Amino acid sequence: MLLFLTGGIDLRFGDETGFNLEPNVPYGWGKIGQQVGIPSKKGGNLNVFGLLNVAGNLTTFVTTKTINSETIIACLDEFVETIEKTTVIVLDNAPWHISKEIEEKIQQWEEKGLLIFYLPTYSPHLNLIETLWRKIKLEWLKPKDFKSKEDLHEAIKHILKNYGSLEYDINFSLEKCYNNYG
Repeated sequence: MLLFLTGGIDLRFGDETGFNLEPNVPYGWGKIGQQVGIPSKKGGNLNVFGLLNVAGNLTTFVTTKTINSETIIACLDEFVETIEKTTVIVLDNAPWHISKEIEEKIQQWEEKGLLIFYLPTYSPHLNLIETLWRKIKLEWLKPKDFKSKEDLHEAIKHILKNYGSLEYDINFSLEKCYNNYG
């Protein structure tokens, strides 16, 4: 943990999520007696694999295709070429994260300074990027973003591009992280 706290490594939390034209709306408010509808339909899928650290550095890979081991490998192969210091990627135990194909790449990534760390089973609460996915789906996407596939994709890409701005930010304090993981 000391290497992380002193900046000796880049600790990234990785995961993927999917977005579609079926909004995630936990609740809503309207005028008494007035019913408000939010458009919902099938389709418009956009999948994102992301790598987030507590300093707010976010790297994302966006695709309309299914995210599988092949996708994860392509993303990590591209990402490893950009790292400047030892980087640890924290992943859950999704089948596409622990596949034989991924296992076969681990040594090659380690030689370039990219290490993979797996969370215990059934512990998404330990993966900080889950907070980002939740904020996007429940707070940052607006009902108007679900009007069309194009609107949804544009909104998601806008949020990802502007993550860390005043409008789209999450404050992960190092003290809080250390208390949770130290």
